[in-house]
Amino acid sequence: MAITQKQEARALSADERALVEKSHHPALQAQTDKELANLLSLLRERRSKAKDQASQRRREMRGKGAAKGATPSKADEGSKLKTAVLANAVRRLNAELARRRRMNAQIATAAGARKALKLKQAAEAEAEEGFNSRTTHKGMRDISKTKVRSLIRPMERGRLRKAQAVAQAKKDARPEA
Repeated sequence: MAITQKQEARALSADERALVEKSHHPALQAQTDKELANLLSLLRERRSKAKDQASQRRREMRGKGAAKGATPSKADEGSKLKTAVLANAVRRLNAELARRRRMNAQIATAAGARKALKLKQAAEAEAEEGFNSRTTHKGMRDISKTKVRSLIRPMERGRLRKAQAVAQAKKDARPEA
């Protein structure tokens, strides 16, 4: 269930409210990465403290723990709401930081690809010039590759192939015993 701003204001103290307001959309986008990291650590501390207080109140209500005040707590809704508000703020900050990390990674990947393309094009241009290229060249004298002439006459090769076919046909035609 969504928590309204009115409920947030009721659940938080003034300094906590200021921190949580920075985690909402317009203010969230305007902050730098360093400011977001600082805000996230502050909100995590506050959330942890609120969780500890909420669990202490629940223990008091069950009769397991000693009362912090004069009388044991009778209700826990306020501390639950405060913990939920702070947890939502931390979740928003984590999502924003993850979004920024993904965006920076995409930008870095694109920049690396552009740099690699420029290097490749420069290497190809250099290879076309023929100077200091990493590809092979013809060398001083171009030696043409000639096919090795077979020593067996083509007629003899055909005669042997046909003789083998006839022998195989005779073998296949024999009745099996």
